[in-house]
Amino acid sequence: MLKLSGEALMGDKEFGIDLNTINAITDQIIYVIEKGIKLSIVVGGGNIFRGISASSAGMDRSSADYTGMMATVINSLILQNSIEQKGIDTRVQSAIKIENVCESYIRRKAIRHIEKNRIVIFAAGTGNPYFTTDTAAALRASEMKCDILLKATKVDGIYDSDPKKNKNAKKLYDLSYDYVINNDLRVMDTASISLARENKIPVLVFSIKESNSLKDIVNGEGNFTLIQ
Repeated sequence: MLKLSGEALMGDKEFGIDLNTINAITDQIIYVIEKGIKLSIVVGGGNIFRGISASSAGMDRSSADYTGMMATVINSLILQNSIEQKGIDTRVQSAIKIENVCESYIRRKAIRHIEKNRIVIFAAGTGNPYFTTDTAAALRASEMKCDILLKATKVDGIYDSDPKKNKNAKKLYDLSYDYVINNDLRVMDTASISLARENKIPVLVFSIKESNSLKDIVNGEGNFTLIQ
């Protein structure tokens, strides 16, 4: 399972979508598929709308989160288009019903798509407010019986402090689920880490902004932090 943040799709922009960045990401996704690896994707929507930010500004939290879910659908459809232009069958399944745009999430149908070597992009998070797309990624990874959850971020792993603010921040390479939770590292929310722990799914955190980073990861190389 690949978890892509919405911010990963912005490139160097402050918001929105950078098609060149998406093209570079989907090139790497095609590489993974051509190696015979089955891949599913959960994508966030923070490049378009962040529900929790809108909530803190006074918007009703549930309404804000549902709006954020719609942003993930937009990102999912753009990813789908980019992947399919490169010859790989892809399906978008949404946790909220938008039948004129994409399939609704049905677990057995998603598994069947994956068995047919299609990429399934899971949109709209869990379909419920108050849950992040990180939790959705851990949930879908559990339901699809994935071997690993790849968390693509803007940083090449987990540090003991913010490397943007502290030049002496120390990178952490191998962590336990409990360490991440007890130290409130916040690379993912507690619910997602707990769900991964419960279902024994390792979480690998890496930077999608590094050139060919996903290719390196699937070849057992690159920079990352592993949670297990």
